[in-house]
Amino acid sequence: MTALLEYAAVGKVFPAVVALQDVSFSVAGGEVRALMGENGAGKSTLLKILAGDYAPDSGSLRVNGVARVFKSPRESQSAGIAIIHQELHLAPELSVTENLLLGRIPARSGFIQRNAARATVRRLIERLGEDVDPDAKVRTLPIGKRQMIEIGKALLRDARIIAFDEPTSSLSARETSTLMRIIADLRSEGRVILYVSHRMEEVLEISDTVTVLRDGRHVGDFLNKALVTQDALISAMSGRTINDIYDYRARPLGSVSVEIEALEGQGLREPITLKIRQGEILGLFGLVGAGRSELFRLIYGATAPTGGQVRIHGQALSAADPREAIAAGLALCPEDRKDEGIVPRAAVTENIAIARRNIKNKGSLFVDFHAETSRSAQLISLLRVKTPSQATAISALSGGNQQKVIIARWLNADARILLMDEPTRGIDVAARSEIYGHMYRLAETGKTILFASSDIPEVMGVADRIVVMREGRIAAIMERAAATPDRLLRLALPDGRAGSA
Repeated sequence: MTALLEYAAVGKVFPAVVALQDVSFSVAGGEVRALMGENGAGKSTLLKILAGDYAPDSGSLRVNGVARVFKSPRESQSAGIAIIHQELHLAPELSVTENLLLGRIPARSGFIQRNAARATVRRLIERLGEDVDPDAKVRTLPIGKRQMIEIGKALLRDARIIAFDEPTSSLSARETSTLMRIIADLRSEGRVILYVSHRMEEVLEISDTVTVLRDGRHVGDFLNKALVTQDALISAMSGRTINDIYDYRARPLGSVSVEIEALEGQGLREPITLKIRQGEILGLFGLVGAGRSELFRLIYGATAPTGGQVRIHGQALSAADPREAIAAGLALCPEDRKDEGIVPRAAVTENIAIARRNIKNKGSLFVDFHAETSRSAQLISLLRVKTPSQATAISALSGGNQQKVIIARWLNADARILLMDEPTRGIDVAARSEIYGHMYRLAETGKTILFASSDIPEVMGVADRIVVMREGRIAAIMERAAATPDRLLRLALPDGRAGSA
């Protein structure tokens, strides 16, 4: 088939960084091409050249056989290209309809045709398989539905080339299934689909072909889907095997450090009771909406419980007081890093120090910035955070390095218990392996880790024990040796049957 999109010897250099070097591949209409590689491999730069954010320094981009250099996103969109970014580009205070039709709301004689706009949006929402009020403000929607709204914007533009950047990182199983159907429909219509994801199972399910990048270079293409395996992709991306990624390390466990007794509250349908020991890594597996994030917020005090008790090393916490939780050594690393985990425009050092400021003298109102800078440098080195400097805004870092900074923040605050919600969401294989290594090292020093994940291999590869949650309740608790992918998924699905511990 004729190539509708072609990168021909494309190169891009930034100060002291070669982002892309001699990258060449082509994609035909009706083809889903996965782009895979670790963070820094060049995937985002390729998409930004396609989007009109960057111009290549060498080589060319061809669309329908014509060399193009897009000088702006508007030019790219006019050429029939849509990019669906992992970081959403929505106006939270505007309605769903206004976001979807921004700049293209139907009007007649200078008057907005609101009924026509709503009708267009309702048809799109139906295609997306969603139940969303067209007049609802986007800020009121959960992150998964916001992601579907972002996808809807591309569908409304009728783009011929659509790039998806980690599109399912915030989607439920049902929403992911809907997206897979939509992509299959777009493929059948002869469109080009570029699909960027760190989730191997999705790549194997939806892609026809795979292009692998490493350190800005084109490592190779998998053009025969029958030959594509997880091991082959991981080896091409990083030179590792799948067993190297998790590298589970058993360790002796101490006394009970966290006691959750009959905890009730928003998002839970049954009281939750759990005991977790020092040095333990407890994995909470469940699909989006299972209640894992809600349980973490109740433990941390971000949401007020309606019943039950949380005890840290035997001491009961007051309801809905995160400050008391932090003082007791409890930390929360939220799923939504961008909106809840970081201060985007603040420096790396500021993001590390924010949970525990260094005061010059007891009773003083002045911060000891020298001490904070020194301590931050130690933590940046310990966690191997890749940043140009401590003064760099955290928003400039990759997702994996942002996650490391959040962990550094809580180490700086001397946290003894970490609640980590989807700690590797949107993070590449190498960064994930580093995060797991840090989790093991923290547990080996006696810290307690509870982490929530919807990734079955991750839970089975890292956790000492696994709690399966379903629809706001615990479906099962099991040792790692008893876990299988089939059992975990069966227990997590709405029609699953709870098993014994």
